[in-house]
Amino acid sequence: MKILYWMLGSIVGLIVLLLVLQTVASERIEVVELHTIDTKGEAVTTRLWIMDHGGFQYLRVGSEGSGWFSRLSANKTISLTRNGKTKNYEAITRPEKSGIINKLMYEKYTWGDTFFATLFGGREGSIPIELHEV
Repeated sequence: MKILYWMLGSIVGLIVLLLVLQTVASERIEVVELHTIDTKGEAVTTRLWIMDHGGFQYLRVGSEGSGWFSRLSANKTISLTRNGKTKNYEAITRPEKSGIINKLMYEKYTWGDTFFATLFGGREGSIPIELHEV
């Protein structure tokens, strides 16, 4: 019976460790809030990493997509809160900039970027999203 408790405790401990590591990896450097609208017309806020390059701000979505990217694709005009200021943007996918944005994201977010790439399948095919203020 002690072995069963030890195994369960180890599994729970590992899960807690991964959740803590995920939170630390994602929240320790700059995070912005993306505000999109779902199919029911309700606002959804998603916390994301952001990168500045060549006078624009960039978000990045993995090749497999995500809920926030689906909402953004349905309505190209979104709002974003950065440093306590909310502004509206037009979002433009820029797959040709994937290499440079991936490199810059890694330089900014360091081991956190590697952590998520390992958990969720690398950065191959990721899509940078360029934000143009409206």
